[in-house]
Amino acid sequence: MYGWIFRHLPGPLWARILIAIVLIVAVVLLLMQYVFPAFVEYSPFTETSTIE
Repeated sequence: MYGWIFRHLPGPLWARILIAIVLIVAVVLLLMQYVFPAFVEYSPFTETSTIE
């Protein structure tokens, strides 16, 4: 899959590498800003307990 995406990017090798890095950063940003916060309420790891 990643090879298919990389082969279909336009330009020389250095431009394809740069575009791939920008795409990776954009996907990570999208996940961190919108997707993960939407599922945080369903996560069992966010519960905090107090020790008395």
